[in-house]
Amino acid sequence: MKHKGLVAAVASKTNQPENEIENMLQATIDMLKSQLVDGNIVNFQGFGSFEFKRKEERLSVHPATKIRTLIPPKQVMNFRQSATLKVKLKEIPHHE
Repeated sequence: MKHKGLVAAVASKTNQPENEIENMLQATIDMLKSQLVDGNIVNFQGFGSFEFKRKEERLSVHPATKIRTLIPPKQVMNFRQSATLKVKLKEIPHHE
């Protein structure tokens, strides 16, 4: 689902105008960004939590050439799903 689809779905479910939902969604995203930049964990009950983690620099070795490369430190977004979401996702039938 893309941004416009999410806005339309929430607007139809809540019987609110799309521009109002768009403003609320943008305010929510801005707040999430500011909390994550400040180093806080953002937790949605029943869904999961988001946090920034810092990966330290490390040494990588190419398996074929044995050339060593230094990988610089970086920050990555980490998502940990809640137990509730994990159970619901396990209930989805798999296609083989």
